[in-house]
Amino acid sequence: MEIGKRIRELRIRRGLKQVDLANALTVSPQAVSKWERCETCPDIITLPELARILGVTTDYLLGVTEQQQGQFEATVFCSSLNQFARKSISMESKELAEWANVIFHHLTEAALRYDAVPVKYVGDGFLCFFSGGDHANRALKAAVYAKQVIQNPSLIITLNSGDIYLGTIGHPDYCSKDICGQAVNLAFLIMDYVAQHCSVGIGLTEMAANRIDKAVVFTRHTGVRIDAIDTDITVFEPKLKS
Repeated sequence: MEIGKRIRELRIRRGLKQVDLANALTVSPQAVSKWERCETCPDIITLPELARILGVTTDYLLGVTEQQQGQFEATVFCSSLNQFARKSISMESKELAEWANVIFHHLTEAALRYDAVPVKYVGDGFLCFFSGGDHANRALKAAVYAKQVIQNPSLIITLNSGDIYLGTIGHPDYCSKDICGQAVNLAFLIMDYVAQHCSVGIGLTEMAANRIDKAVVFTRHTGVRIDAIDTDITVFEPKLKS
């Protein structure tokens, strides 16, 4: 099987659009399209990252060995809407959905502006990831831009960096793409703390903050206790320009 057919098969199996794969690799959608049509091949620099995102080895992509599952490094971007449950009680279902969809639209556009890969929406939550070059900085820029555009103090965003697994989750007839791993879990676990203690509505783990440009200034929340985590952690709140 040509490498282009393997890329297309693996991309579809993971529920990714061509633009999703392009964003994950920080290349153009046209490049991915040409790979899949076997007009061109990924270059030697892109090939290892492409293999990690598709969950295989480079040897598998090149047709040398059988498929193997894998992980890749990314920055996870999670969001929620503070007091969403209370708001849901006071609004009609259709009205609530329309209100949430307006926020999700602007939030997703903000993430895509910095080459995110959207994963899913659950209730008031949005999940995406950034991979490839400079992924943590791009995730933070997306978070700041989203807060500027949406102008809703209820919007809470958390970022964490680390290894994730991208694949399909659920029954074969109903499954959809998802990401999992400790990097995803921790981004969700710090959400409540960020909602209560970070006035800008954005919080990063140390793993994400360590990958951010030194020019960014943070307020450090040390000694933070989070359920399901045995040790104290530090949450980093970015100081935003007024």
